[in-house]
Amino acid sequence: MGMIRGLVSSLVSGIVGKLSQQSTNGSSVLGTLLVQFLPFFLTNNPMPNGYPWGQCTDYGTNPYRDYPRTGVIRSYDFTVSRGVIAPDGYQREVLLVNGAFPGPLIEVNWGDKIIVNVHNNITGPEDGTAIHWHGFLQQGTPWEDGAPGVTQCPVAPGKSFTYEFVASLFGTTWYHAHYSAQYAGGIVGPMVIHGPTKTKYDHDIGPIMLSDWYHKEYSDIVEEMLQPNGSLQVFSDNNLINGKMTFDCSTVAPGDKTPCTDGAGISKFKFYTGKTHRLRLINSGANGIQRFSIDGHTLTVIAEDFTPVNPYNTTVVILGVGQRTDVLVTANAGTATSAFWMRSNLTVCGGARQPNALAAVYYESADTTKSPTSKPWPLHNASLCANTDLSLSEPLYPMALPEPSITHTMSIGTIKNASDVNLWTFDGVSMRTNYNAPALLQANAGNFSFPGVWNVRNFYTNSSIRIVVQNDSPAPHPMHLHGHNVYVVHEGPGVWDGSITRPSNPMRRDVELVRPNGHLVIQFDGNNPGVWAFHCHIAWHASGGFFASFVVDPAKIEAFHIPMSVAQTCRDWSAWTSHSVVDQIDSGT
Repeated sequence: MGMIRGLVSSLVSGIVGKLSQQSTNGSSVLGTLLVQFLPFFLTNNPMPNGYPWGQCTDYGTNPYRDYPRTGVIRSYDFTVSRGVIAPDGYQREVLLVNGAFPGPLIEVNWGDKIIVNVHNNITGPEDGTAIHWHGFLQQGTPWEDGAPGVTQCPVAPGKSFTYEFVASLFGTTWYHAHYSAQYAGGIVGPMVIHGPTKTKYDHDIGPIMLSDWYHKEYSDIVEEMLQPNGSLQVFSDNNLINGKMTFDCSTVAPGDKTPCTDGAGISKFKFYTGKTHRLRLINSGANGIQRFSIDGHTLTVIAEDFTPVNPYNTTVVILGVGQRTDVLVTANAGTATSAFWMRSNLTVCGGARQPNALAAVYYESADTTKSPTSKPWPLHNASLCANTDLSLSEPLYPMALPEPSITHTMSIGTIKNASDVNLWTFDGVSMRTNYNAPALLQANAGNFSFPGVWNVRNFYTNSSIRIVVQNDSPAPHPMHLHGHNVYVVHEGPGVWDGSITRPSNPMRRDVELVRPNGHLVIQFDGNNPGVWAFHCHIAWHASGGFFASFVVDPAKIEAFHIPMSVAQTCRDWSAWTSHSVVDQIDSGT
């Protein structure tokens, strides 16, 4: 009870934060009332009907074949470096993008080209990095995907790499480091790709990033996990909304002299009475399944990952790591002076010492120095370690499930190696990448004889690939395939019985949870040549070897003309590693 009382007291005092925004989040303003509503689209070069995407719609356009060619380039400059902040009041060393946690918003229109020049300024100690642009198809540009050892070499300390790719899908997503478990240390940020919507709203609140948070550095967590007889279960210390939350400093371990401030501050949002608001939810954490809600308000789901769906109502949204859900919320639960708690709770499916994140939603005339007094919705299926029933999620643009040309089953398991280190296995292999020899570059050179430990599966020219993921572990896993929006064929307990959920128009997304001791069946079209990572998006599981890669259409990979900058990045990495030892104790991904 003492811990609960301490947390409640910290939350109340956190309404008027005791730390400055600079102290908690660096140069980020996410989570403050300074954040402006997003536009419905960016005004550069609108097409004849007044929108940048012209005649393309979210229900009449095949999003994997047709997208607007706006001719607009959106350029960003990112510097990745170390810093010290206290997102929840517990001060720690983190990794920042342009001095911010979360990192800067990338905001473009559907069909724009995105250019991001990433500078690696990680020092004290130095380290490599790479950035993945989550959910983008990278059609014709797989080397821009940002998976080290798969599509590129890491960016060496003191060096830069410029990513260039087209926003061929639209909606809400995020970017994050894809080097070891580095993104759990802070290299994350939101992305909004404005596009058409069939469902109208008044205000775009923008990104709401939900993330478990750790008081230890990611590298120390990986080292502890992968020591002899270490545990594969990792516990978070807190849960954040847009990088902010409070922490009960009385619970800090005795002897820990780290500065800790109760009531550091929580995120705040402004709603307008009677107006409908779009919220872009992102699970940007390292491990936990989030259950998001707003007291007294119904959430209308309009998109999941990069897929617009027929709207449906709910009081709670479940998001595994990497998943995004766009919801509409109408401010009709009170008067202009009302205030409500926004909540995101880590489910019992993942370890969390403090699982409850809170933020404050204020109607336009509410006193923003006072705490809301609203009550939460009743909990339903609180122990469910899976996404909402697939039957609820129906894409606006219908696509029937093709007949698969190949089916491959991949089982999830664990092993203890000869050094007594516990590891995850996927399809019988605990993966370990080779930073100096990315699989895509090897394939481009005609070399498809990959070492077994890279866990690469070649699907040649198969037109439609069905993957059956059999989870023989007691943990849920958010499964993410790079370069694709997959058809989600079926999900459930035990072994798949051949059932298909809505074969005329199955759900499509880039992350889907497989429940403990259950199955997940996905399918993807073999029309995007490349080498594509397929892995659990729990950072600690990927670090522990839960990772594979798929080769699609090898002849076309060999025909790619990969930019010289990709080879230069490998030369830079090779030069740095020739005199610096890379402490790669995990899979590297």
